[in-house]
Amino acid sequence: MTNGLLREFLPKGGNLSTYSREDLDEIEDLMNNRPRKALGWLTPIEHLTKVLEEDIAVALTE
Repeated sequence: MTNGLLREFLPKGGNLSTYSREDLDEIEDLMNNRPRKALGWLTPIEHLTKVLEEDIAVALTE
């Protein structure tokens, strides 16, 4: 995660105590489910699923 991405949701110098637990959970969810250039514009869960499916396919053919 980059600092720039975090700053899209939480401004630098902002007081985190102004955010509720629910607000922070929503920000976390948005950040964790955002497509990433480094992952070929897949979300982390999409990339993990793809890798695991490929590993299973290789294991079944060996």
